[in-house]
Amino acid sequence: MSHNIFKLVSEGNYSEIQGLVVQDANVIKQKDESGRFPIHWAASSGHEEIVDYLLKHNSVYDSPDDSGWTPLIIASSAGRLKVVEMLIAKGADVNSKTSGGHSALQYSCSRDRAEIVELLLHHHSDPNTKDDRGATPLHRAASRGNLACVKLLLQYSNRMDLDAKDCDGNTALHLACEEDRGEEAKLLVEHGAKLDLLNKEEATALDLASKGLAVVLQRLNDARIIQNSES
Repeated sequence: MSHNIFKLVSEGNYSEIQGLVVQDANVIKQKDESGRFPIHWAASSGHEEIVDYLLKHNSVYDSPDDSGWTPLIIASSAGRLKVVEMLIAKGADVNSKTSGGHSALQYSCSRDRAEIVELLLHHHSDPNTKDDRGATPLHRAASRGNLACVKLLLQYSNRMDLDAKDCDGNTALHLACEEDRGEEAKLLVEHGAKLDLLNKEEATALDLASKGLAVVLQRLNDARIIQNSES
């Protein structure tokens, strides 16, 4: 009986899932070969009615699979906003990490899920969390050019390390410059990101920027310093 539950959840077959649960309530606590429960599958597929049903029937809603993925991380990565809301309301840990150290916030920033980023930050997801390579959500959003996500993260700049370095010594500004993400780089500098920090190759962010962008960033930085000295 239990082996059918994952296929039914993936297909969104609500009525048949109800039938299985009526026959055996423990079916929703079965694991697949990756250590995932039916709710992992429902979160991935975005079947909100099924997620709601599973949660109301005492599904294990915050358990990691064999690679550390919780339903919340899966839903965030897949862009399932309503499912993320439901899992957070139930009490899911917004700061859980996969075996690679990736959080729901990091995946959301990587994949430009701005509404989910906003929701996670509102519910105290850690903006300074790092994966196993030392990358923060800001590294991910800035390097990929996800401007809306960068703006949301910068709303929390009073409790965020703008100059955090990854395993290569790169800050988010280094990566934005290297990938020629001009708008993201300018925002970072306007919020106080440092221009003179060296990565492991002894390069500054300006060294990685195009000549035109480097000039703009230096001017923004100088203007910010003058403004701060006058205030």
